[in-house]
Amino acid sequence: MSSLQIGPRAFLRLCQVTLAVTLLNIVSGASVRLSDSGLGCPDWPTCSKTHLTPALSLHPLIEFGNRMVVVVLVIACGATVIGAILRRPRRRDLTWLAVGLIAGVLGEAVIGAFVVYTKLNPYVVAGHFLVGMALLAVTVVLTLRAGHGPGRGTVAVSRGCLWMGRALVAMIVVVLAAGSATTGTGPHAGGKGAKRIPFSLEDMTRIHAEIVITTVLVLLALLWLLWRTDAPAAVQNAGRVLLAVMLVQGAIGYTQFFTHLPALLVGVHVFGAAVVWSTVLWFHHRLSDHAPEQLGSGPAPVGPPVAIAVPA
Repeated sequence: MSSLQIGPRAFLRLCQVTLAVTLLNIVSGASVRLSDSGLGCPDWPTCSKTHLTPALSLHPLIEFGNRMVVVVLVIACGATVIGAILRRPRRRDLTWLAVGLIAGVLGEAVIGAFVVYTKLNPYVVAGHFLVGMALLAVTVVLTLRAGHGPGRGTVAVSRGCLWMGRALVAMIVVVLAAGSATTGTGPHAGGKGAKRIPFSLEDMTRIHAEIVITTVLVLLALLWLLWRTDAPAAVQNAGRVLLAVMLVQGAIGYTQFFTHLPALLVGVHVFGAAVVWSTVLWFHHRLSDHAPEQLGSGPAPVGPPVAIAVPA
């Protein structure tokens, strides 16, 4: 039976691999839309009614490549569920989060099929992106929890800071929703002739920017409150990391707008959205102290769950 068990460190590495594939899925999905390859494969799950694989041309290959990333993601999520079951010591919280990965990736696949069959309906495309971000959230939280002992930990900040931290996470969700709606009004529809959300791109961009600015102001207020209440240095440093990531993302956003939305820069902005979302979840996690768990050789990781984030 020992050969059918895995230790905490091996399971943590499995979660990190799944997290990396989840990020790749978001980037590859954006590349489909930004290259107008959304209908490169007009059918689902096969590329066309008569062929499983795509023709040797650019758009079908890009669309089918994204589908292959989803296949890898399904395998990674399935392996993570099995790993959670075989993990010793067994932890219920990790098992349920791993099962949530399966629900998320199935939701991604189903909505992806609707994206194809609705000919890139912008509302369905936006929903597909948001489900991908929900899946990313589950993966980030799972990876963070796999790095320490069971339980939610002991709150390390004042009650006011904790509630502001929760409000910040909720505001980032609104930012992501507004960003996906803004994209739905823009020129990158994913394919020729696809419908767009019937609002002005300038107006939606302004709304999105105002929500982002409000969120940054809330973060600044939270950082001030953390300083005033003498919160642990690690928590304050994590907040500064989040602020830096959000400022960089804001700079990319303004640059892409004033340079008329070049596809490559829009792709960088989508990747940045995933980084911001991962980092705010990591920051919220750091508001509590967590008991370490023996992972084998070497200390438990304390930095952001994604290598793309700046270490604290």
